[in-house]
Amino acid sequence: MTRKKLLLVEDDPGLQRQLRWGLDDYEVLVAGNPEQAMAQLRRHQPAVVTMDLGLPPEPDSAKVGLALLADVLAAAPETKVIILSGNQDRANVLKAIAMGAYDFQQKPMELDVLQLMVERAFFLHAVQVEHKRMLQIEQDSPLAGLVSRDAGMLKLCRDVEKVAPTSASVMLLGESGCGKEVLARGIHRLSPRRRRAFIAINCAAIPEQLLESELFGHEKGAFTGAGRQMQGKIELAHGGTFFLDEIGDMAAALQGKLLRFLQERVIERVGGRHEIPVDVRVVCATHRNLPAQVAQGSFREDLYYRLSEIVLPIPPLRERCGDALLLAHHVKNRCCASARRHLQFHPQALAAIEAYQWPGNVRELENCVRRAVIMADGPVILLEDLGLPAAGTVVDDNVNLRQARDAAEYRVMVKALGRVDGNILRAAELLGVSRPTLYDLMSHHGIR
Repeated sequence: MTRKKLLLVEDDPGLQRQLRWGLDDYEVLVAGNPEQAMAQLRRHQPAVVTMDLGLPPEPDSAKVGLALLADVLAAAPETKVIILSGNQDRANVLKAIAMGAYDFQQKPMELDVLQLMVERAFFLHAVQVEHKRMLQIEQDSPLAGLVSRDAGMLKLCRDVEKVAPTSASVMLLGESGCGKEVLARGIHRLSPRRRRAFIAINCAAIPEQLLESELFGHEKGAFTGAGRQMQGKIELAHGGTFFLDEIGDMAAALQGKLLRFLQERVIERVGGRHEIPVDVRVVCATHRNLPAQVAQGSFREDLYYRLSEIVLPIPPLRERCGDALLLAHHVKNRCCASARRHLQFHPQALAAIEAYQWPGNVRELENCVRRAVIMADGPVILLEDLGLPAAGTVVDDNVNLRQARDAAEYRVMVKALGRVDGNILRAAELLGVSRPTLYDLMSHHGIR
């Protein structure tokens, strides 16, 4: 197998030989000055670099070494740089760590410690590369941004895959922040219209007087301020998908015009005299109870049935077993990758995330974890960084023994997997079972 590449930046021939001998598990590349180091870096792209700060032409100063460190991290930000320094270089080592060096070891070196340090650096680099690859896969996925282990959400994803290839109008029902637009974009990406435009409009965010013009467009001079002709969002979505968010907040006067468009598939711009045929797939979403609004007369019944050929309810985050921890780890890993930090959750923080009800759903959780990554002082995210209340006691009133046992088994496994960020070995240790037993239990409960 191809050995991992390790670059040694050292101008002392004796130390070069010693390090070659001590690190012979790797393909060791050697550079004696900054020019050679950058040439080796560009040619071989090593994952780990060990570097002496005292390099020619100024071996008694750390100036050249620090400049090289900046160049290495600029050219290859994922590279892990280990600084080798003397006892008198403490200030320069701290400066190197602040610049982004992975770790340091003082001279004279203990080879076994350096070997362990290099091994951990390679492992961390591999994890970050894999995480970056998974983020790219997620970005390219039709349901990019949707992370869940909950059985209800997984069924919803399967329903989206069934509905997407059709031309049926879809209504997404769910609380604010639970991922309605993510699913709408997933429907578009999985549909035959994926190469055309996806246009979204929030009916609650635009004043009633402007919403008609935004939807249908207007002709020049149609009203004060209409200095030129403008196409509406529906027209811009021709051939693609048109997403109406918060449809329950649309004024009654506009509901009639929208119904006519859905029936005839033609629009008229404000101030216009000609009908314009438009071919779009309509997806809408709301957090309101539309049947109740229909009964009250604030939402047209015929429009409701036009929009709701397929209705997909989205469960709130508090009802998605294990998803709060899963999403917290996911958001934390993503934020740490962009900020080049390595953080872990404190057990109290994980317990608080799990116990909190998340009234703002996924959007609230994302904001909470992002803030915690920014505010955390050390390598651990504490309960105070999250700003959440401490975990309380949850009462379960399930009295059927078999159902209660299965439900409890499922909850405990999902909780364990969430706490260790999906690591099967650590989850098995946490649960006190063997890894094959955990795999069997996961298969029994449909956990992937």
